[in-house]
Amino acid sequence: MRKFWLIFAQTATVCLAALFVVSTLRPDLLTWNTRGTVVTAKEPKAEAPARTVASFRDAAHQAMPAVVNIFTSQEIKRQRSPFLDNPLLRQFLGDPLDAGPLRREGLGSGVIVSADGYILTSNHVIESVDQIEIALADSRKVRARVVGSDPETDLAVLKIELDHLPSITFAQPDQLRVGDIVLAIGNPFGVGQTVTLGIVSGLGRSQLGITTFENFIQTDAAINPGNSGGALVDAEGNLVGINTAIYSETGGTQGIGYAIPVSIARQVMEQIVQKGSVTRGWIGVGLQDITPEIAQSFNLPATRGVLITQVVRGSPADKGGIRPGDVLLAVNSRPVADSVTMLNMIAALQPGQNATLRLARDQAESDVAVTIGRRPVPQQRKGR
Repeated sequence: MRKFWLIFAQTATVCLAALFVVSTLRPDLLTWNTRGTVVTAKEPKAEAPARTVASFRDAAHQAMPAVVNIFTSQEIKRQRSPFLDNPLLRQFLGDPLDAGPLRREGLGSGVIVSADGYILTSNHVIESVDQIEIALADSRKVRARVVGSDPETDLAVLKIELDHLPSITFAQPDQLRVGDIVLAIGNPFGVGQTVTLGIVSGLGRSQLGITTFENFIQTDAAINPGNSGGALVDAEGNLVGINTAIYSETGGTQGIGYAIPVSIARQVMEQIVQKGSVTRGWIGVGLQDITPEIAQSFNLPATRGVLITQVVRGSPADKGGIRPGDVLLAVNSRPVADSVTMLNMIAALQPGQNATLRLARDQAESDVAVTIGRRPVPQQRKGR
């Protein structure tokens, strides 16, 4: 019996040794190997061409010559301290009025939109200034005059007198989509012409409190102070918007910038060049969007339309019989979704044109005929 146990032990030892050698040197021979399935990675072909890195230099090269730097200055009158009314103190300390006026400097960007020298920029760049100097990409400098401005969209048109001016190409309106590549071109912080890259983050942004009429392009392309009035172009170098504002808590870019769509910019520019100002329709009402709470307090069946909170005396709305508390549901059979929509609908109508407004009053709906008036020109703000 002992002889059999000895033979069994020796046999088992030899088998274990052989198994160890095979598992170490040729594990693939063991079908029950627990290491897992071997994955064969796909390798590139030796003759595959090198990958080309995407570049937007052609778009930048096409658009940059038409983007200009704008340098502005504004005279500020010096104020004399009441303590210097004393001639004796003024004799020793001097009179600040003798030093002449101070000048406040500013900067921004603009876009040459025609070979005739018309330049689109932001209204806040040139508002209330008395000197405007344009620096072109080819180092030429020239004084500019203001053709007209539209504070309600924050747009302005300038004019310069130079020969051989480059001009930008306008993109087709309403072709921009979220996710499209865009380039922002301008003069941030006065460092010189700069191009930044991003995508379209959103379209139709409104109710931001930036301008009266809002329909902004949102982008994460870096837009900093000095970029205002500059160009937002697509991947082909065509103008899609005019950079106008950023969302920032620090004054620097945080990846949220806003530009005025080229469709709006072009309409405003053409009216300013032809007429010197922008004409919009007006009926003279104050508006408020209808929330569920407002709908409940006014016993409204739904939150559609906008609530009329104020009617200007003698305005088209007043003459048409519209009263505070009415709910405006539609303009010329087009439904009104919110106050921004309604404002744009009325503004698009021509003064003197008749419009039919659908109102809800006392749980009943009715149509009211109104003759559109001309929207009053807003007062220019003092200072920049």
